[in-house]
Amino acid sequence: MMTGLRGPMGALIVVLAAFALSGVGMTDDETGFVPLFDGKTLDGWTGGDYVVEDGMLVCPEKGGGYLRTEKEYDDFILRFELKLPPGGNNGVAIRAPAAGHVAYDGMEIQIIDNTAERYAKLRPVQYHGSIYDVVPAKRGALKPVGEWNEQEILADGRHIRVTLNGQVIVDANLDDITDPAVLKKHPGLQRGIGHIGFLGHGARIEFRNIRIKELRTDNVPPPGYVALFNGKDLSGWKGLVLSPPKRAAMTPQELAEAQEAADERMRAHWTVEDGVLLFDGKGDSLCTARDYRDFEMVVDWKIEAGGDSGIYLRGSPQVGIWDNPIGSGGLYNNKVNPSDALEVADNAIGEWNRFRITMIDDKVMVHLNGVLVVDNVTMENYWERDKPIYRTGQIELQDHNNPLWFKNIFIREIPPLPAE
Repeated sequence: MMTGLRGPMGALIVVLAAFALSGVGMTDDETGFVPLFDGKTLDGWTGGDYVVEDGMLVCPEKGGGYLRTEKEYDDFILRFELKLPPGGNNGVAIRAPAAGHVAYDGMEIQIIDNTAERYAKLRPVQYHGSIYDVVPAKRGALKPVGEWNEQEILADGRHIRVTLNGQVIVDANLDDITDPAVLKKHPGLQRGIGHIGFLGHGARIEFRNIRIKELRTDNVPPPGYVALFNGKDLSGWKGLVLSPPKRAAMTPQELAEAQEAADERMRAHWTVEDGVLLFDGKGDSLCTARDYRDFEMVVDWKIEAGGDSGIYLRGSPQVGIWDNPIGSGGLYNNKVNPSDALEVADNAIGEWNRFRITMIDDKVMVHLNGVLVVDNVTMENYWERDKPIYRTGQIELQDHNNPLWFKNIFIREIPPLPAE
């Protein structure tokens, strides 16, 4: 049991659970929706064998495959119309990887002709609208083959809802799925971000009016958090000056001069582009302008092949980020306490990953893409091994001489107990 799971944190969990299960029903309100398909080209899409015909996105007969968005999405409402032929079969990929077995490494919302004789003996989790092989959909809302259907898919945190022709046919909280066999077979249930796509199975399926509303805006903090990165500039950040013990030994004048030089180096190698914090592979780590004690932190990151980075907590290394078979998230510099991640939860290289890091006293808990990879482990003091980790300190984005990308860096400070 984590020794710092206090009243405010418990209250936050309740709030976040309610927040994750919120959402709006399918209505005529199109506020905030933007086209995901322009009706003329496949701009913004990649892969698969699909064509554009008369304003429709068409999976050809004996064609299809995996057509996916170039962009990744986390929380959204997706709306579209579809028309099935007799025996038609397809699927909608959500929060899916760029490659792999999408129905298992991501999630698939089934598209299928429920009335076809050859599908009469399907399992309930295989009919139209189901979270394929996981959550069954209610039947009876699908229109006869050859008619247009209106479908909406909401993915809001752990809440997945499917509405077909105005009827909710799936309303699931993914946290309610606890069968170990299902979770092992479907690691994609833990993904919080990924591509949207269509999964053709050799039947002509027609789609039109495909549009999306993103429920989260990058670099806008959720309730209770503040943004460490504003998506526009380097406000609130500074360059790295040596190690904590060496900084502590400097005079105020020495520290001020060293900080000025470090900030100049920072501005040469850390930049902001399209709401993303970029590191060019040179220079030093990036540090928060102020120190933090106990906190819960969210940060999205991605690396390229061979990439290596980390998140320093209270100025100490580090929650690891790297291209390594043992996975990211471990407390790399621990010598006495566990240092490796409990399991590998990294998304594919080049895709966004999300850390949720909780630090209370000297204990650290890390979730990577929704998977617990560090469970209440003591973080050791790398700089002074004979001492516990510093009670407060800056948070740092570590460089290892390779390009890095960060966004959505949010923090919620956890106040100390009254006795403290």
